[in-house]
Amino acid sequence: ASAVLFSSLVATSLGTPLVMPLMTATPAQAQQMAEKSHTMMAMRSGNFVTVEQDHPTAGQAKIVTSNGKKYLEFDRAFTTAQGPDVQIVLYRGNSVPVKLAQKDYLTLAKLQKFDGAQRYEIPANVNLHDFKAVGIWCKKFNVTFGYAAL
Repeated sequence: ASAVLFSSLVATSLGTPLVMPLMTATPAQAQQMAEKSHTMMAMRSGNFVTVEQDHPTAGQAKIVTSNGKKYLEFDRAFTTAQGPDVQIVLYRGNSVPVKLAQKDYLTLAKLQKFDGAQRYEIPANVNLHDFKAVGIWCKKFNVTFGYAAL
């Protein structure tokens, strides 16, 4: 099967219109082209390091833009220990300490899952120049499991 991406209308000698495809593509190729047209660009990235040894954290975090929006993404290799009320925080410094002071971070979202790829939309009003790292933080016990400098 193929998808017509662009076509042209031409009149035949009999006066009947004929649609002529200028370019055809398989559904997979059409999907690839659509994805490329919504370009995603990585702005900053970093690898997670463990802060609290009882709560190992690994993987990569990156901030990307897609369709005019900013997102924080974790790769498939992301993993962290389980805990209660684990949050994603944007931190003002380059490294995130075990205990956080409220003035130094912004809570982005509750962690979706403890392993694997995930994505979080960053609100448009967040100035990313104010933040240098992303942390995985247990709010209940005020303990940072790990962070990635961005």
